[in-house]
Amino acid sequence: MKGLASGAFVALVLAGAGLFWWQGKAQVEEAAPPPEIEETVDPQALPSADAGDMRGPDLPEATELTREQRRFFRYDRNRDLQITRREMLSTRTKAFRKLDKDGNNLLTFEEWAVTTVDRFDGADADRDNVLTPEEFRTTAPRRSAKPACRC
Repeated sequence: MKGLASGAFVALVLAGAGLFWWQGKAQVEEAAPPPEIEETVDPQALPSADAGDMRGPDLPEATELTREQRRFFRYDRNRDLQITRREMLSTRTKAFRKLDKDGNNLLTFEEWAVTTVDRFDGADADRDNVLTPEEFRTTAPRRSAKPACRC
């Protein structure tokens, strides 16, 4: 028991000494003056480069992907030309998390029903518990805006 106590005491002394050494080194570095930099270039001058006859590499050409290839690559996250189960299910995670209200990774009927009732109530503008075709149209999933160019 005496050896254990003396070992703990020595460990505390060493930790304290290391802490003081570390703090002292930090203070020395803070007080050190910044290195002197000789500035030989005018900072306002623009660099000039004469390429002469040099020519850079050709620009890469983008290949046109078919609709099916684009759909495939939306799932193939690591581009190994194979879709794993995890990659296939990963696209549905965000939608699942919206439905899983208690966050236990289990979707109960009640969680699904609450979401469905909320959607129905949000679409029923006149609160008559009946959806007209115009009201039902508001329940359609929103499509993401497509960019103007296919860059």
